[in-house]
Amino acid sequence: MRITYFATFHGTTALSETDRTRVIDLVRATPGLAAARVYTPARAHDPYLDDGAAPPLALQLYFTDIADLEAALADDGHLQALAAPGALPSLAGTTVEQQAMLARDFAVPDARFRTPPTGLPCTYLVHYAGVADDTNQWLAYYIAHHPGIMARLPDIRQIEICTRIDWCGFLPWPRVEHMQRNKVVFDSPEALTAALNSPVRHELRTDYAQFPPFRGDNRHYAMATLAITP
Repeated sequence: MRITYFATFHGTTALSETDRTRVIDLVRATPGLAAARVYTPARAHDPYLDDGAAPPLALQLYFTDIADLEAALADDGHLQALAAPGALPSLAGTTVEQQAMLARDFAVPDARFRTPPTGLPCTYLVHYAGVADDTNQWLAYYIAHHPGIMARLPDIRQIEICTRIDWCGFLPWPRVEHMQRNKVVFDSPEALTAALNSPVRHELRTDYAQFPPFRGDNRHYAMATLAITP
């Protein structure tokens, strides 16, 4: 398990190439960073869901120790540069949400990526923003049942489920308290679409109907995924 931090930019603008490069360089230089993902919109077809336009940018940063995360998010921390006035001009007017979580990885049959040289892997990025009648029961059911079905999606390369933690940070963005986030990762948007239209997707939908009582929102976005190592 690792500590992970999400920053999601919501809006209708597109991230410029100049700002994308700045984000990548800034994130890669984060002290204590173990790894990171830079997400930008991709297109895939889910027969059950259409949650609208994906965020123009989402960041996921991994740390092995929460102290490293909290140092990066301190009032004089490295990541304050992301929130500085004019830091990302193409995303002016977007709203940003942030959350730190515990990331749990689950095994898949074949984790070797076969992404085309000209493309990026594609992540189906999901969050559950509501509340369960019994969060312990809801998470226990989800973790015990859903990843085992996900692992049978054709050509899946990664499964991750994130749950809440308490954390200190001073970036000036609103915090969210999503009950859970999860992601499944594939070689390409085409591979994600094929998986979402496979019989296993119908099994996932059947299992979803068995979740313990939950009230609120859940969102699913296909995102091109750039992996960063320090």
